[in-house]
Amino acid sequence: MKTTLPPAARLGRQALLFPLCLVLFEFTTYIANDMIQPGMLAVVADFNAGVEWVPTSMTAYLAGGIFLQWLLGPLSDRRGRRPVMLAGVAFFIVACLAILLVTNIEQFIVMRFLQGIGLCFIGAVGYATIQEAFEESVCIKITALMANVALIAPLLGPLAGAALIYVAPWQSMFVIFAVLAAISFVGLWKAMPETATLQGEAFSAANLWRDYRQVLTNRRFIYGALAIGFASLPLLAWIAQSPVILISGESLSTLEYGLLQIPVFGALILGNLTLARLADKFSIERPIKLGAGPMLVGLLIAALATVFSAHAYLWMTAGLSLYAYGIGLANAGLYRLTLFSSEISKGTVSATMGMLSMLVFTAGIEFAKVAYVWGGSGWFNLFNLLSGLCWLALVALFLRKHHNLAEAV
Repeated sequence: MKTTLPPAARLGRQALLFPLCLVLFEFTTYIANDMIQPGMLAVVADFNAGVEWVPTSMTAYLAGGIFLQWLLGPLSDRRGRRPVMLAGVAFFIVACLAILLVTNIEQFIVMRFLQGIGLCFIGAVGYATIQEAFEESVCIKITALMANVALIAPLLGPLAGAALIYVAPWQSMFVIFAVLAAISFVGLWKAMPETATLQGEAFSAANLWRDYRQVLTNRRFIYGALAIGFASLPLLAWIAQSPVILISGESLSTLEYGLLQIPVFGALILGNLTLARLADKFSIERPIKLGAGPMLVGLLIAALATVFSAHAYLWMTAGLSLYAYGIGLANAGLYRLTLFSSEISKGTVSATMGMLSMLVFTAGIEFAKVAYVWGGSGWFNLFNLLSGLCWLALVALFLRKHHNLAEAV
């Protein structure tokens, strides 16, 4: 079934069906990471591996999220968004079921990498379609509301994963992920519109290189894409490292670990809800500037608290919660501005954004792990603060170039 959706000005039931189907798949890919993290201690125990493999599972998952973005965006521009998206969901289902057959930690990590490829399809194909199908203010509202649904995964995932480990083997999680993705597949098949603008154009290496060269030589785009990566890096580093910090380092139970995720991701949801209310009242740049204060102050609180007291995990949680509220305010507008800072087809632009962000995430999580090993929670949070300062510098450069371009036009 093929449907076409013109840019929508209002959020009718039919118009929302596709975003809801897409966010179910996004939720599934997120919970496939967040729910297994508390279960990773059981995974490494089953395979007689060390705890250093715990954050590596997330690194492999995010590395998979980089692997095919360079191809999927341009491919969906020319072959259609729908067939590429549906193929990606089907691949994720197979990868989730295949992990039931692994027999050692190395095979497990390989399968996590393959599952992570599912992330490629969300940004490069799914969100490109959202941006093309809706007008700016409506799109920001949809993106903010979709983010809230997707954020149920990191909010509930650690709690659900910790609870499930008590009553079922960790393998059962991946059966759940496959079932959720299958439901999403059916919904996307019925509701996803086709918005690709270059259908029928030849897909060649020359065209691919031409498009990527134009995107990657656009410095304003590079600033924005890297800023998006550095904005979320402390949050992803927290997801990856917090089982080690809280359970192994602070001797908390898995339930206590899960409860400490609630203020962080609850604040992120609150930030997105605030953004949805502000979308019609302010310019697209205003929430980005409003989010800067909470982000940097929150990261500073977490860093100062843990530098002076290595076990100040409650202060660390409070600081990261304030930081998360700032991300909720800032990220959707920055994503929109960055995507439309290039004139190249949005599949290619979105794929490049995703690759740059995932590179920041993958390298950054490993650096955060090393920082924790060398200096405990203090160094971990200093690294997060450095990421926040990188975000601030990149956003300042991006907005300055944005203003210069607007004045020139």
